[in-house]
Amino acid sequence: MSAQGTPNVAATTTKTPKGAWTITFLLFLFMVVNFADKIVVGLAGVPIMTEMKLSAEQFGLLGSSFFFLFSISAIVVGFIVNKVPTRWVLLTLAVIWAVSQFPMVGTVSFTTLLICRIVLGAGEGPAFSVAAHAIYKWFPDEKRTLPTAILSQGSAFGVILAVPALNWIIVNHSWHYAFGALGVVGLIWVAAWLALGKEGPLEDTEVLAAAEPKIPYVQLLTSRTFLGCVIATFGAYWALSLGLTWFTPFIVKGLGFSQSQAGFISILPWVFGATIVILTGWISQVMMARGYTTRVSRGVLGSVPLIVGGLILAAMAHVEGAGLQIALLVVGSGLCGAIYVVCPPMLGEFTPASQRGAVLAIYGALYTLSGIIAPSVMGTVIQRAGSMLDGYLTGFTINAVVMIGSGVIGLLLLWPNTEKARLTRGATAQGTALKGAVSPT
Repeated sequence: MSAQGTPNVAATTTKTPKGAWTITFLLFLFMVVNFADKIVVGLAGVPIMTEMKLSAEQFGLLGSSFFFLFSISAIVVGFIVNKVPTRWVLLTLAVIWAVSQFPMVGTVSFTTLLICRIVLGAGEGPAFSVAAHAIYKWFPDEKRTLPTAILSQGSAFGVILAVPALNWIIVNHSWHYAFGALGVVGLIWVAAWLALGKEGPLEDTEVLAAAEPKIPYVQLLTSRTFLGCVIATFGAYWALSLGLTWFTPFIVKGLGFSQSQAGFISILPWVFGATIVILTGWISQVMMARGYTTRVSRGVLGSVPLIVGGLILAAMAHVEGAGLQIALLVVGSGLCGAIYVVCPPMLGEFTPASQRGAVLAIYGALYTLSGIIAPSVMGTVIQRAGSMLDGYLTGFTINAVVMIGSGVIGLLLLWPNTEKARLTRGATAQGTALKGAVSPT
């Protein structure tokens, strides 16, 4: 029985196909490369600003430029993967990532760096939604939360593994070579995926497109759970995009640590966030196995940490000492990870599989818009503040307000279990009406 006294409809009925965890691991590595590519500009922020003589506002623009085509690309590719095998789409994306890194190996202008980041963002925009769509072809609904958590973990491990290595290259050689190293790593993943990547056997897109009832996109995209996922994850991604762009400069310029010290400190939020992601995935599946509705085991479980994280982050401006401020930033921003684990499976609950790629992509395209806004806001605030540290703390306070607000809205709107029933009834009724309209009288 469910937590509301109704039978648990998520009973395990489908076995996980052989090879599912191999694909999950490869896509985990896909996300590792993805986030290593993202973090390099923030990690090399101080050397880049010094060499190119960039202001805080210019560097904020560089951070935001990554997201200029991010959302548009995500939506376009999302509709493509409704019809094209995800194996080839993932391969194409990874090639784009690798190629866009190599121009930075030599002498590079700010314009070239800006363009390469825009191209990289276009290639990475669809990454998570396409990877999630690919994984869901290997796992039935009731077993999707843990693979989603592992996929999300790629972001944390992309930073945890890449930061020490990239920072060593930056300190001992040059930030230019850090970009080149990422290009080589991207090509290695491409070779591995060519050899081992496969399409999941649980869903045949063409068969599903012909057999299952469609739900109008306007209904899917205006459903309260879709809107709740977008708004809640928007707040979480605000924190993530600041972490990618501004965390290391904050450690060096705001708190006075060296570049070498900052390399170690910069991985702390991702270590904590990785723990939160895995715990959330595991707790969610345990709760579902014990009969809790997905409203509780996914919606509430993802929203509450976002609110708590925002409250913790808000305390940063009211405490003294670099160590305590770093601790609050690590814990506050790390708690955001819970929402990334639960939202894709919630959307997958009520979205027909033949439409899921597009819905996941549109979801990703909308919440990552905060990646355009947040770095620029932080840069502007720092530029206009009385002191650099005050500017950073004001920027993180704005982040806290966004997190709390988005978490509260998510808590109110995330009801995937009732959403599924409502939308399915509507699609069935619409199909019956259409049949009646064309039947002979």
